[in-house]
Amino acid sequence: MNSDEDAEQTNIPAGNNPPVPLDCCGGLNNVDYSKMDLTAVEELLRHVNFHDCSFAVAVVAIVFNPFFWNLVARWEHRTRKLSRVFGSPYVACYFLGFVIILLNVYRSHSITVAMKAQARWDVMDRTDVFYAGIILMVLGTLLVVSSFLALGFTGTFLGDYFGILMEERVTGFPFNIIENPMYWGSTANYLGLALIGTSPVGLILTAIVAMAYKVAIKFEGPFTEQIYQERSQGKRE
Repeated sequence: MNSDEDAEQTNIPAGNNPPVPLDCCGGLNNVDYSKMDLTAVEELLRHVNFHDCSFAVAVVAIVFNPFFWNLVARWEHRTRKLSRVFGSPYVACYFLGFVIILLNVYRSHSITVAMKAQARWDVMDRTDVFYAGIILMVLGTLLVVSSFLALGFTGTFLGDYFGILMEERVTGFPFNIIENPMYWGSTANYLGLALIGTSPVGLILTAIVAMAYKVAIKFEGPFTEQIYQERSQGKRE
């Protein structure tokens, strides 16, 4: 069979090749990164002193916080020792919650100190950047506060790990627009603070906050689901 007959069989005009679909998902493998303009990134990094003591302290505080509360909460879920020490899972949960609040206050303080200790970036010293930072802080605060009001103190501060389970999943605002609004609202606050302060190191530290939360979510999400699955199985039995 010749090429014209082949074309008729496939309804493709002779001499024309079928279009090749774009590889949208694996396309990054075909990107020539050597041709990317990284001038802005290089300029930002030149304004950051990664050897500064205040930067190191801020990074340690950022990474330590979620590691600490996940470690303690899982230990409590496994042993119930905090509940026994305080005589009540509610009191134990409130204790851990206040410790977490203090740690987060110190984290915010250490980030602010690092931002003040390092250079500002004139490129960010613009009115639109300033107001973008204000908007981010307003939205971030809205997410954090509304999330706390929806979950309550024990729901916010890992009460599930203390056996204080919610009757049903919270699906109202802000959980109906974004998952883990407490974490991403906090991240938005730090990003807004960095923009307002025209702080390159603030941008870097915000990225580290986002990565730390992303890792925490990977651990917390499945474990929390497991807790509620165990309760459901217990009710059926």
